[in-house]
Amino acid sequence: MNDNLPKPATAASIKAAASEAVQQGGDIRSRVRDITLQALKTRSVKVDEIKQVVGAVTEGISLGLDKRGSEVKTALSEALAGLDEALTKSAEATQLALRQLASQGRDFSEHELREALDYLKHLEEEFLLTVGQIADTASDRMKIEWAGLLEHARRAGTDTGAKVAATLAEFGKRAQTTASGTAVTGGRAARELSARLAQAASGIFAGLADALKEEHKPRK
Repeated sequence: MNDNLPKPATAASIKAAASEAVQQGGDIRSRVRDITLQALKTRSVKVDEIKQVVGAVTEGISLGLDKRGSEVKTALSEALAGLDEALTKSAEATQLALRQLASQGRDFSEHELREALDYLKHLEEEFLLTVGQIADTASDRMKIEWAGLLEHARRAGTDTGAKVAATLAEFGKRAQTTASGTAVTGGRAARELSARLAQAASGIFAGLADALKEEHKPRK
């Protein structure tokens, strides 16, 4: 392990940052998005890792907004949109990583491609499920606000879900071709290929996060 790599933020620090961001007001969407992106870019592009970050951010949002006296509904909507935008970038990073590997002329193994697509298939579902689980532990006031927003998100869909659908449409047919035309990769080779995809996606994701952070810095 490289000790020079940035250490993942703790759940407590993510929660505190999200709570402070929504209490401050202003551009809540961008603040929540940036906090989520910065937390995600030091983690693996895996559903379990993302659930931990989403849970901590959601808890922080609830705690912070519960201390506000007014405009909770609008602020909560903006905060959820920021979370959605961050996860859309995670899906985009995986899509770009798949394209990158394909442009290098590297064939996907069945395991590698299926793992990436399986991650994407569950991303929106786990996003909304995790938010809902944390929202259920919030105060009665916040539960009511969360319930309305989550019902709308499930009914209308999220930007994360739209990005996932586009990626699945792009690579889904290739996955079927790969599965029918190649043998399943051996355990060690499959792990290496999956690691290659994860590394490419993590690098792209970190770049997207940093670019957005720079884009929204105050102009001097």
